[in-house]
Amino acid sequence: MTKQQIIRDFARLGKFMRALADNRNEAPDFSDEEKAFLQAGRMLTERAQESNPWFTPENVRQAFRNWAEALREDKIRQWLNAYEVPVKHPKKIGIVMAGNIPMVGLHDLLSVLASGHDAVVKLSSSDNKFIPFLIKYLEHINPEWKGKVEFRDGIMKDADAFIATGSNNSARYFDYYFRNYPHIIRHNRNGVAVLTGNESPEELRGLADDMLQYFGLGCRNVSKIFVPRNYDLNKIFQASLAYAPYTSHRKYMNNFRYNKAVLTMEPGAAEPGRLLENGLILLKKDHRYASPVGVIYYETYDKPEEVEKILEHDKDKIQVIVSHAPIPGAVAFGQTQKPELWDYADGVDTMKFLTGLS
Repeated sequence: MTKQQIIRDFARLGKFMRALADNRNEAPDFSDEEKAFLQAGRMLTERAQESNPWFTPENVRQAFRNWAEALREDKIRQWLNAYEVPVKHPKKIGIVMAGNIPMVGLHDLLSVLASGHDAVVKLSSSDNKFIPFLIKYLEHINPEWKGKVEFRDGIMKDADAFIATGSNNSARYFDYYFRNYPHIIRHNRNGVAVLTGNESPEELRGLADDMLQYFGLGCRNVSKIFVPRNYDLNKIFQASLAYAPYTSHRKYMNNFRYNKAVLTMEPGAAEPGRLLENGLILLKKDHRYASPVGVIYYETYDKPEEVEKILEHDKDKIQVIVSHAPIPGAVAFGQTQKPELWDYADGVDTMKFLTGLS
């Protein structure tokens, strides 16, 4: 398969995902078979929360929308033109996927396919329907994709290299299990926001997306905010109200109430500014990064240099930084869950790793 075929097929996949995201009733430029795929995809979207309550139709469609934007032909071309693909000697790459947000493992799989390798995939039980469905669509538009992806229930032992994503605990297991193979092992990381106090209402609305899209479960979701001392935290609470419908989501609110009860019982919880809430999110003054569902940690600072020093020291805990301050690598508000194809998790160039295996 040529690079041009890969670009063409991935762009077609992006167009298909756009139709799923927009939930269009008609798609005149699709064949009858593709329209049947659309119907099946819409059914999967509507029923996903039956097996995973976090995968609401709105969140699944948002994931499709973000992927559709990333899989534009010009962006795919820009991504792949940086590498010599496909490789001349394909290998079998094992992928162990997470399932915290819809299709979170798709980038690894597309990277393997774009590089020319074959994939052996262990799906998360929390997200085991959408990615096989999308691969079926790829096989439909181009039969040459058939046999390029194999899905397995158990951890594979016959691959030549591995990419695995999990918690810090599972990452230690992966490090040991795959120690004799070329591998990429991903640990827990989180999104961070650095506010200056001069953010516009639109930027704060974007911050709400960064915090609460996908219920805040993604590694790119903002779970920690740095604010100037004496910052008016009500601005964050006000922005979060864009996600007020979450108060009707049983699982989210169960987590919110549980975490509120636990945090309220902590020593010093009654100290001014230590723990605040608006019935939708809790703001807790804390130096850590990985906050539980419904909780956003925050710290105050006096000088920007203080934050820069902390961020540099804790860079291995941070997936993405959002700010309009001049911080290297920072993205704009509202963009943390919209990475480009070349925005690699943990800053590890997956395509460089894959193309270097042959």
